Amino acid sequence: MTLFALTKIGHQYVLFGAAGLICLIAFVTLILSPAVSAHGRVWEKAAAGFLSLFVLAVLVAAGVGVGLIVVYYFNDISSFVDGS
Repeated sequence: MTLFALTKIGHQYVLFGAAGLICLIAFVTLILSPAVSAHGRVWEKAAAGFLSLFVLAVLVAAGVGVGLIVVYYFNDISSFVDGS
């Protein structure tokens, strides 16, 4: 029965999961890895990693904020795009 459990997952969840994984890989590659490798001492690497998590939190909050603004003003945006 566990074999068929994955067939119940909608394709939207798979796409959102893949997008989240790609974003996490991009964060680690572009922000976390250079920040940690730029320092020599262990406590400096730990501090750089900790501060990188704040950057991740701000990026997530900005994404959620822009998403909420688009959802709230969707009617105005769609009427502006349609030209009516």
